[in-house]
Amino acid sequence: MMEPQASLRVLELYSGIGGMHYALKESCIAAEVVAAVDINTVANEVYKHNFPNTYLCAKTIEGMALDDFNKLEFDMILMSPPCQPFTRIGSQKDVLDPRTKSFLYILEILPRLSKTPKYILLENVKGFETSVASDKLIQTLESCRYTYQAFLLSPTLLGVPNSRLRYFLLAKLQPDTFCFQTSHQILKHFPDHDDADLRSRDGSSFNQMLSTDSNKKEQNKSEYCAENGKSQVNLLYKLETSEHQKQKQIQDNNLSIQLIQDFLEEGLQNPSLYFIPPKSLLRYALILDIVGQTCRRSVCFTKGYGHYVEGTGSVLKTASDVELSEVFQSFQALSEDEKLNQLSKLKLRYFTPREIANLHGFPSEFSFPEKTSLRQRYRLLGNSLNIHVVAKLIRLMVE
Repeated sequence: MMEPQASLRVLELYSGIGGMHYALKESCIAAEVVAAVDINTVANEVYKHNFPNTYLCAKTIEGMALDDFNKLEFDMILMSPPCQPFTRIGSQKDVLDPRTKSFLYILEILPRLSKTPKYILLENVKGFETSVASDKLIQTLESCRYTYQAFLLSPTLLGVPNSRLRYFLLAKLQPDTFCFQTSHQILKHFPDHDDADLRSRDGSSFNQMLSTDSNKKEQNKSEYCAENGKSQVNLLYKLETSEHQKQKQIQDNNLSIQLIQDFLEEGLQNPSLYFIPPKSLLRYALILDIVGQTCRRSVCFTKGYGHYVEGTGSVLKTASDVELSEVFQSFQALSEDEKLNQLSKLKLRYFTPREIANLHGFPSEFSFPEKTSLRQRYRLLGNSLNIHVVAKLIRLMVE
C-alpha cells in the first residue's frame, strides 16, 4: 500500500491578494502555504480576510534574514516580483530599478539556504524574458542545479475570454525532471496540449494566432468583437487593418473560448455605479475596447482600470439590441450632444471587480473587506494573475 504523499511546504512571496494561494488550492496537490510575504498593507488586508489562518509576514523580502528563510523549511517558492521595471509603459530600468532589489536578494539567498527548495514558479510580464534580471535568474538556477522551462501564456488557452499574456518560469531541482520535454525556447502553449486540437477555423495554429493577437492587445490596441458572427469591417474610423479584424473574428468564433456573459454578475446591484461618465465617453469613444455579452474576448485589465480609460481594459456593452455600427455610423460629423445621445444607447459600463475576479479565476468565496474602496479593488486585481493558468503550471511542475 502506497504511503500518502507528504504535504509540500510553500513560501508565497509578493503574495498580494492571494492569487498564488488560490492557484495552489486549485492545483489539488498536497501542499500548504507556510508563509506569505508582502509589504502592501491594502493587499495584506485582503489576504488576511480570505486566508485568516495563513502566517502573513508584512515586511520587505530583503528585510528577512537567511535564518528567517531557513526556519520555514519550504519545498516550493511561488512568486510574482514587481513587473514595473520590465513593462513596455514602465520605466524599463531593469535591475537598476529599486523595485528589483527584493528579487535580486532572493537570487542571492537561494544558493545559501540550508534546504534548497525543490520547486520554483515565477510569474511576470512579457518583457521580463529579455531583461538582465531574467539572465541573473537563469544563472542562479543553473548554478543551483535546477531544470527549468519558460512560458508565455494567456488565459485564452484555457477557454477564458480574457487576454493576459504573461511570462512564467518553472524550475525543478535535479535529479528530478518535468513530466514534459523541456526546451531552451519559450513555450507559447501548455506542453500537454495537442496543437492539432487547437486549430482555428481558417486552419492556422491557435497558438500562433494567440501569440500574435495577444501581443497586439498588450500594446493597448482598441478592439471590438463581431457580435453574433456579424462582421464590423466597415468601422474604418478605428484605423484597423482587415488582418486585425479577421483575427478578432477568429477569436470571437472560437467555440473553445467561453462567452463573456458566463463571467458576469447576476442581478447586479446599483449598476449605475459602473456606467462610464459622459465626459469620458465623449473623449475616448473611438478608442474604447467595447465587448458585448456574447463576445469571447476581452483585453487585459490593468491596475488603472475604472480610474483611467485608455488602454486599461475592455468595457461592456449592456444594450444587447444595439449594434456598434448603428451608433458609430457618421459619428465624427455629429455634435457633442448628438454623439452622447448615440453613445448612451450602448449602455456602456466598466466590468465590476467581481467580474474581473471571475475572469481571473478567483473562486466565489473570494471577497474584499468592506472598507476596500472600488479604486483599490481594481488596482489590486490589475496587479494580480490568472489562477487557472498558474494552477495548471503548478500541476505540471509537481507531476
